[in-house]
Amino acid sequence: MADKLLTLKEVSQMFDVSETTVKRWAREHLLKSEKQGNDVKFPETDVLKYKQIHDQLHK
Repeated sequence: MADKLLTLKEVSQMFDVSETTVKRWAREHLLKSEKQGNDVKFPETDVLKYKQIHDQLHK
């Protein structure tokens, strides 16, 4: 089964950061992303893994 894809807005809200920050993370390959037309989508499992790491680093 394919992974659920999250929008740029959903990811930015999840991390409480700007959409620009999420785009930078994708550009720097910290978050896996997929281009769908003009939109960028993020596989949910990859986002959740990165969130665990991010939260531990920013305690």
